[in-house]
Amino acid sequence: MIFAIEEINNRMDLLPGIKLGYQIYDSCASVPVAVHVAFQLSNGQDPVFYKGANCSQSGVVMAAVGESGSTPSISMSRIMGSFNIPQVSHYATCACLSDKQQYPNFFRTIPSDQFQADALAKLVKHFGWTWIGAVHSDSDYGNSGMASFLEAALREGICVEYIESFFRTDPGSKIQRVADAVRRSTAMVVVAFIASGDMRVLLEELDRAPPPPRQWIGSESWVTDTFMVRYSFCAGAIGVAIPQSVIPGLRDFLLGLSPSEVAASPLLTEFWEDAFNCSLTKSKSTFLNSEMLENPYTETSQLRVTNMVYKAAYAVAHAFHNALCRKTNTTIQCDKFINLNASQIFSEMKKVNFSQNGYHVSFDANGEPVAAYEVVNWQTTESGGTEVVTVGYYDASLPGGQQFQINRNITWMGGGSQVPVSVCSESCPPGTRKVLQKGKPICCYDCIPCPEGEISNMTDSPDCLPCTREFWSNAKRDACIPKPVEFLSFNEVLSIILAAFSVSGACLAIITTVIFFYYRATPIVRANNSELSFLLLFSLTLCFLCSLTFIGAPSEWSCMLRHTAFGITFVLCISCVLGKTIVVLMAFKATLPGSNAMKWFGPPQQRMTVVSFTFIQVIICIIWLVVSPPFPVKNLTTYKEKIILECALGSAVGFWAVLGYIGLLAVFCFVLAVLARKLPDNFNEAKMITFSMLIFRAVWITFIPAYVSSPGKFTVAVEIFAILASSFGLILCIFAPKCFIILFQPEKNTKKYLMTKK
Repeated sequence: MIFAIEEINNRMDLLPGIKLGYQIYDSCASVPVAVHVAFQLSNGQDPVFYKGANCSQSGVVMAAVGESGSTPSISMSRIMGSFNIPQVSHYATCACLSDKQQYPNFFRTIPSDQFQADALAKLVKHFGWTWIGAVHSDSDYGNSGMASFLEAALREGICVEYIESFFRTDPGSKIQRVADAVRRSTAMVVVAFIASGDMRVLLEELDRAPPPPRQWIGSESWVTDTFMVRYSFCAGAIGVAIPQSVIPGLRDFLLGLSPSEVAASPLLTEFWEDAFNCSLTKSKSTFLNSEMLENPYTETSQLRVTNMVYKAAYAVAHAFHNALCRKTNTTIQCDKFINLNASQIFSEMKKVNFSQNGYHVSFDANGEPVAAYEVVNWQTTESGGTEVVTVGYYDASLPGGQQFQINRNITWMGGGSQVPVSVCSESCPPGTRKVLQKGKPICCYDCIPCPEGEISNMTDSPDCLPCTREFWSNAKRDACIPKPVEFLSFNEVLSIILAAFSVSGACLAIITTVIFFYYRATPIVRANNSELSFLLLFSLTLCFLCSLTFIGAPSEWSCMLRHTAFGITFVLCISCVLGKTIVVLMAFKATLPGSNAMKWFGPPQQRMTVVSFTFIQVIICIIWLVVSPPFPVKNLTTYKEKIILECALGSAVGFWAVLGYIGLLAVFCFVLAVLARKLPDNFNEAKMITFSMLIFRAVWITFIPAYVSSPGKFTVAVEIFAILASSFGLILCIFAPKCFIILFQPEKNTKKYLMTKK
């Protein structure tokens, strides 16, 4: 600060002709001493010093630079704020000091801990650490900084396993407790928001026993402290720091002071003798020895906090300049006789905006500078020591995602090159979802596989998303794929078997027709209306073939065709059987004396009966197709994992009316066949009809529950089976015995044999 003030006093473009005086106090890092100093600065009783002599008058100080600590700065601001004396701190970072309601006079050249806390939280998140420990100083700096960090960490999704606080003067048992918490924790990363003096005490405690491997994340207070790097077990520590800077001329100033100049200031005397282990009572040669040239205090090429003091002194000078000086043409004129007060300087401090040595200085509405940090890393040197190396930058003014820039390799804990892992639970891969563990932080969770039909396609998904209706989850549950469409296709074994039986049945009906046609003049063919027999065989052929319409992908035409063709052909078939049954009854009635039954049920009446019964079914089918016809539909409810392509009935009433009508005719035919079964004759066809109707009824009675309960394509298979079973029952029961006699027992194919009474 002395160097900055002397540099200002020697400049002609800043406060020309005006000398700044100063008074320096040592607060000894003590709040009571800092409060006493604040009162001294405010009461105007102490003289102000400038190089060469005391000021001619004493008065109320116009501005103060300091204090270094947040807690003393808070106490000083409460006192000096009452007098509107601007206070510019170079190292007090507590976020609480940004509150202009409580600390209106406070400015600082170092960023607030709010920005540092955000930077540390983003740094932790940047490297994927979500499970950390936290240690902080039990002071305004540590408490406020850690509170800000915890808020930022919560926003970033970071969980804290433990939080410990202490102060360097606490009992040893408390500091040991903090060290034990670090040792026992499962978190591999420790964020230390600790003042440098407190951190030294903690590291000494950890060094008493073999320290655990931990990745330390440091605040700017200690992470660049050159006295801390001797703790080699912290190698790999990373943190944020005030950017390095160079103050031109400072080294020459330090080396160029004469003993008399140093002796003129008690503060310089104390500093010099302590820093360089020298005595002003000795000769000048002793004073400027080689040890002094190599002392860390003369290393001015990598200044951090020192530059904040330099900026603070210049900020106050620019406030004075703006209050006293005006630029006219090419000259700057300053009024030395203006009666300034602290309020004027306070007002001008808010407007300060300048650059010095390439460093911009200005304050926002909260008295804060632009927040920028270096990312530093403790790296092991070739000689085995540890040095602080800048590995990146953080600029809070940049958009999110661009604030961090890591431009150099980082050494991690233990000198490793791999980023350590510190998580409570490993990330949940796609296909799973996170389920929080009861009683633990949100970073501790179990990975539960997504259920069928749901997916998660990103890491650490909180939920599984259901697939849309026509999609289903794949085996890994990380993508939705189209559901397979299922129907009874011609490529399936079941379809091939059913189609083979269908074609075989049709061929059997055609062969039977050929046999009957070839032997159409024989008694057994002519015995029971050969015309109805041929019509029955034709309808059975259609019944066998209509089952093929049920195989294949349903379409609008196939859905309408399969049900109506089935309904009409079966009614035609049953009508023919019914006609044959009535013929049997009428034939035996006609043998009774005086009976003319056959007159009323001859061939024309038989044809009319078949046509009438079939026409009724045609009408039912037409009404069904007009009102609400069957249509293809994707069944998404029977199976979750696949789509059943099937024919919807359209009108269930229409479907069951078709089946009901077939059943009604079958029952009527069965009753008549039962009545005619005991009629005499060697060949009574009614018995065969009765048996065929029993099979028909059994098949279709069992069909109903099987049809309703069969899922998907098996519903169609059940319907085809019922058609084929009933068709085979009719052709085998009615025509097989006749074909057997025609082909293998021709001696029975005579009128005499057929007319013989049993």
